[in-house]
Amino acid sequence: MSYTRLLYHIVFRTKYGMNTIPEQHENELYAYMMGIINNKKSKLYRIGGVGNHIHLLVDIHPTFAVSDFMKELKEYSSKWMKTNPDFPDFKGWAISFAAFTYNLNDKQIIIDYIKNQKEHHKKVSFENEYRHFLIENGIEIDERYFLKD
Repeated sequence: MSYTRLLYHIVFRTKYGMNTIPEQHENELYAYMMGIINNKKSKLYRIGGVGNHIHLLVDIHPTFAVSDFMKELKEYSSKWMKTNPDFPDFKGWAISFAAFTYNLNDKQIIIDYIKNQKEHHKKVSFENEYRHFLIENGIEIDERYFLKD
């Protein structure tokens, strides 16, 4: 038996960063995504966000590459949202996403950060938040493609 703990903080946004996740229906979306994650034998520790993006803290099962996990999560949730009248303006998810690994000791810090998204984004734009995460994690930003999808 193999033992793993693959703790990811994943950030992804709606197509073109449009505010298409109504606050009054976000919990319904989060519950649906939790079902997808559970079906992937993965563990969701926290989900949250605002109208144009979502944060996940998730332990992804080792049989899934993070890119395959996200492709399926976005694909299934997008199909569901496009047929759900509670998300009338939703056009899809952006192609890109960001995923960062964290130590188990950082779990509560990330959970609290995700819980505080609504307050956080009263002061900080998504673009600035996303840029900060990339820089903090040593990822070079190619401005030709940054948040273009």
